[in-house]
Amino acid sequence: MNYESTKTIPSATFPGVRITIRRMTLGRRLEMIRQIRERAKKLEFHQAGDSLEDILSSSMLACEIERIYLEWGLSGVEGLEIDGVPATKESLFESGPEPLCKEVIEAVKAEIFLTESERKN
Repeated sequence: MNYESTKTIPSATFPGVRITIRRMTLGRRLEMIRQIRERAKKLEFHQAGDSLEDILSSSMLACEIERIYLEWGLSGVEGLEIDGVPATKESLFESGPEPLCKEVIEAVKAEIFLTESERKN
């Protein structure tokens, strides 16, 4: 048996682009939890407030968490150049199309979190 620790999927929003994401493992789950734990606590705190500072802080923390998901889960991008250079996870986040970033983040989250039917089993 050969277990593939990544999976490659075609982009739904950018034809010809393929993204490779890391599959979840126990070690990767622990790494992910460590990276987002403190930010998630702060995000929850600021989301409960209604001041401008709370709104801006919660927005910033949400973006930081999304960046962690993208950097942690994205293994590679094929079929996309940004400013004439093959895309990397860093360049995708910094200069790439936001809809593709969101698509990658959702694919990573789908890999991390169990669906309702998976939780029942």
